[in-house]
Formats: sequence, C-alpha cells, structure tokens
Amino acid sequence: MEIFVSINGEKLRANLAQNSSAKALYKELEKGDIIINASDYGGFEKNGKLPSPLPRNDEQITMQACDIILYSGQTFVLAYDINSWSLTRLGRIEGISKDELKKLLGAGSVEIRLSLK
Repeated sequence: MEIFVSINGEKLRANLAQNSSAKALYKELEKGDIIINASDYGGFEKNGKLPSPLPRNDEQITMQACDIILYSGQTFVLAYDINSWSLTRLGRIEGISKDELKKLLGAGSVEIRLSLK
C-alpha cells in the first residue's frame, strides 16, 4: 500500500507497513486527506495527534529517519533521526535522505498532509 506525505508543498511517496495499524490508516485516507499539525519532539521526530486512534501493534524498535510511526495509538510520528522505543511501524517515506527530510521539515511546527493521491 502506498500513500503520499506532503510537507511544505513537497509531495513524498511512502510505502505502508503490513499490519492492521497501517491498513486502518489507509482506510481513513479513503475517506479523505488527514492533516496533522506536527511539532518537534526530542530532537529526532515531528509528531502530532491523528483525528482518531488506530490499532496498536507496538514492538520494541529503533526508528530511523523517514520512518512513519504510531505512538500510543493516536500520535503520528515522522522520524528525522534515530530513537528506540515501543512503537508501531506505519511505513516509510522513500526517495529522500535524512538531511533532505530534516531541511524540509524545518524548525518548529509544520503541517503534514497524508493522502492517497
């Protein structure tokens, strides 16, 4: 399954994980785009609240830059650096480096749009 992640007018392609959380996110996107107001956390991610909770498939993982993560069932996380925690993997953005992603996200808050088109 594939979705698009738009940040500051740039549309990036992401491949979703094979789990019930990612499938639920895809079903939500079939109803329309999701806009997340995300802010920095911990110097390794941007995160923001999803409009509704998704099923959790938490496991101890080390997220890398470009990983799309679900935290605590309703927090969307876009990683721009490394962190280990009990998290649910939702997918991964393709075709952009860690440095390019970090520059695109910028400092402070950013609007992230998830879509199917």
